[in-house]
Amino acid sequence: MIESIDLRRLQMLRLVHRHGTVTAAADVLHLTPSAVSHQLRQLARETGVALLEPDGRRVRLTPAGRVLVAHADALHAGWERARAELAAYADGSSASLRMCGFPSAVAGLLAPAAARLRAADPGLAVHVAEEEPADALDRLLAGETDIAVAVLGGATLPLDDAKFGRRPVLAEPFDLIVPAGHPLAGREETALGDAADEPWVLAAAGSCDLYEVAVTACSSAGFTPRVAHHARDYTAVSALVACGLGVALIPRTATVPTRHAVARLPLRDAPTRRVLACVRLGSDHRPAIARGLAALEEAGRDLVSLPEGPDRR
Repeated sequence: MIESIDLRRLQMLRLVHRHGTVTAAADVLHLTPSAVSHQLRQLARETGVALLEPDGRRVRLTPAGRVLVAHADALHAGWERARAELAAYADGSSASLRMCGFPSAVAGLLAPAAARLRAADPGLAVHVAEEEPADALDRLLAGETDIAVAVLGGATLPLDDAKFGRRPVLAEPFDLIVPAGHPLAGREETALGDAADEPWVLAAAGSCDLYEVAVTACSSAGFTPRVAHHARDYTAVSALVACGLGVALIPRTATVPTRHAVARLPLRDAPTRRVLACVRLGSDHRPAIARGLAALEEAGRDLVSLPEGPDRR
């Protein structure tokens, strides 16, 4: 009979389920793998069932472990809802909000949202951190941040992940960038197929979702991109393009240094990515988090109204 279960141990099991290894879960929690393994063995003793089994060099949850994780997701969501209701009784004097996201989200969404929040409520302590999407969601799950800005899809944020609440903030198109002297550079817009014979600058396969976005879009346009160089930092990408080494796709919110001689072209068949503000399920009614989500939505609306065209940097 189960008398009590430590929620921290359930959190460890959720992270092992997300990452497939005890070591990765321990890294997220800033613990040693042996400490996490000990806690999970204790959880198995408390429940009276085996929770993990080997899967090559990884581990996977047993059927009983998957049942427990589903209940753990519901328990944590209920706890977040309770925290949200209790926050309504606090005086707000020590309110804080932690937000994180990938680099272009910091520039286009998080920084403007933080500025709005500070102007509207100087007593709210807002902290912004730059994190890659998978790391941002790990920090969110570990309780180290309150809002994580991420991109929907792929392994980073699958549609059926029940641990997170999601709020759409931006449907972001991609632009094509070409060297300034390129034959396409003078156009007001173009199509992906017009760059089918060009060398391409892409992120390495598996390094981020941008690779999948570009390859899928090019395939839909009827060609496979001929990859000449790999880069995912937008400054590095635009530098390679400016030197005449290829063409590339770049998100609308990403800025290009003015010293890079490139032309930025809107695409008639532009791929888009859905940018979401993610929270721990049930936490979105906490006053500070609710204000943060509203500020991010407003920042997203502002970005949609940005001018488009080849001259925008």
